[in-house]
Amino acid sequence: MTGSKPAQQQPTTLMQAHEALVRIRPSRDASLEAWQSYYQRSAALYAEIAEIDRGHHHEALYWAEREREKAKEISDLIKKGATSWDPFS
Repeated sequence: MTGSKPAQQQPTTLMQAHEALVRIRPSRDASLEAWQSYYQRSAALYAEIAEIDRGHHHEALYWAEREREKAKEISDLIKKGATSWDPFS
């Protein structure tokens, strides 16, 4: 036994995507770059899920767009020189 964690399987449903993203969500006080990366990764995963979990296609597309908008918002803040952001605002 190596003591390492088993590899997480790639999500194939919208619910699994939500659960996977909650596990990797940055802390509230994480850097803008960490949040930007998280939202970019989230958008990509939801877009992929939209094609896999066809029963939740439109909902997954909604989430992908929402996460892209969050990533863009953070990009704009970084360009303006901001150093912090409240992810719950």
